[in-house]
Amino acid sequence: MNVRLHPHAQDRLAERGATEAEVVATVAEGERFPAKFGRTGFRRNFPFDAEWQGKYYSTKQVEAYAVEEDGWLVLTVIARYF
Repeated sequence: MNVRLHPHAQDRLAERGATEAEVVATVAEGERFPAKFGRTGFRRNFPFDAEWQGKYYSTKQVEAYAVEEDGWLVLTVIARYF
């Protein structure tokens, strides 16, 4: 499966605490759902067991929003911690 990251998504990885490998795994193996503007969303939970911005979390959820274009082009990435 071909998964590419738009420059916007690539820029957001570090500030949101996600990695490119997590995004690829989310698209390849995560839950798929319809999103706004004809896009497709992907969601996957990862064990985290670490601190993020001064608080401890056991789970990180990565969401990737993509369009199908020679595989998947990920437009943006969101990470949630709980």
